[in-house]
Amino acid sequence: MNFFRHRRRIAIGPPAIAVLITVAGCSTADDTASAAVPSPSAKVTKLCRNLDKVLPSKVDGETRHDPDPASALTAGWGGPAIILRCGVRQPPKMIDPKVAEGADPDAVAGGVNGVDWLMETRDDGGNRFTTANRSVYVEVTVPKGPDTSGVLIDLAPAVKKAIPEGIAD
Repeated sequence: MNFFRHRRRIAIGPPAIAVLITVAGCSTADDTASAAVPSPSAKVTKLCRNLDKVLPSKVDGETRHDPDPASALTAGWGGPAIILRCGVRQPPKMIDPKVAEGADPDAVAGGVNGVDWLMETRDDGGNRFTTANRSVYVEVTVPKGPDTSGVLIDLAPAVKKAIPEGIAD
């Protein structure tokens, strides 16, 4: 009887291992980016959906691969991913008087191709850009790298087309 039990375990073992290998191969541990989806008003969501429709398929030479969970309020390119989130809240540094005076070295205002941005350096060395003087805040996070200007140059036409100038809610 012991021999039968032993052979039975061997017969069940390989299929179980095959299932584990298959599941591991299909896991999401493959550099798929994730991004928190903002929860803006219906008016802002409509503008963000319009932005999603006109976003480029490539940014800074990277192909579009949207983050999880899928949403018209988020987009991504490359890996490590450049992440765009539309309808975010106003960054605290945007309303801090120290930023306006240039006293905060981690936050700098500037414009690229007709779109104004607040640039913040993140703890990991990457950058976070948030639109300014637009009716919706759009945030773009860029991993640490040598030059980030291509990202903003590539996104500017879509932002100008979909997000009107004005003061965000």
